[in-house]
Amino acid sequence: MHIGFIGTGAITEAMVTGMIGSGLGIAEILVSPRNAEIAAQLAGRFPLVRIARDNQEAVDASDVLFLAVRPQIAEEVIPRLKFRKGQTVVSVIAATDRTRLLNWIDEEVDLTQAIPLPFVAEREGVTAIFPPSRDIAAIFEALGTPVECETKEEYDLLAVASALMATYLGILDQATGWFAEKGVGRDKARAYLAALFASLAQRAVRDGETPLDMLSRAFSTPGGLNEQVLIDFDRGGGHRALTDALERVLLRVRGSGG
Repeated sequence: MHIGFIGTGAITEAMVTGMIGSGLGIAEILVSPRNAEIAAQLAGRFPLVRIARDNQEAVDASDVLFLAVRPQIAEEVIPRLKFRKGQTVVSVIAATDRTRLLNWIDEEVDLTQAIPLPFVAEREGVTAIFPPSRDIAAIFEALGTPVECETKEEYDLLAVASALMATYLGILDQATGWFAEKGVGRDKARAYLAALFASLAQRAVRDGETPLDMLSRAFSTPGGLNEQVLIDFDRGGGHRALTDALERVLLRVRGSGG
């Protein structure tokens, strides 16, 4: 299998890193030369990676082509490319409507959209794809766990979910800073809190049939410290702020502003 990437940013770097040694049966990976530094690093690390002369060479030589340019320049880059009828194309471009992509491509291709996260570099994590595709799901299964969305609405909502990563780490950073101010070494506070958060996430995955509000109550003794923080968080507008932020991201994903 020959795989090509148009756009050589952080997600391309993560996907290429995960693909190498994944057992996918890759003959060659072509990366576009736009980000020369990342392209050179990948070609230097992995013998299977070659830097294409230009974007069109990556299109022409690929059995599976990934579109991974920034959404701000997608309309500039994609319409200039010539695709093959029936070519397998995967867009990982954020907040870009499927109809717009097909109009830019201007050819009857087999288009799948996907939301790979940085964890694919370690072949971990989860990737939403739409529409369901056995072949594309197999690629992302080698890079972690694929979730095939049956509808655009499902896919859009999981795109919103992926926007929570910085907030999750921001909460960790805020709490770590508070403990550091109170006298706990920052490294020690981070080590404790990161492991605590990881254990809670693993519990939520492991007990997947248990409603999350029940898990929350299981960790909240009535009148206890966990219940107190949860109540204060809600009274301070935390839950409302989170919901409002998710609504605004959904509008942006659907192309309605934000």
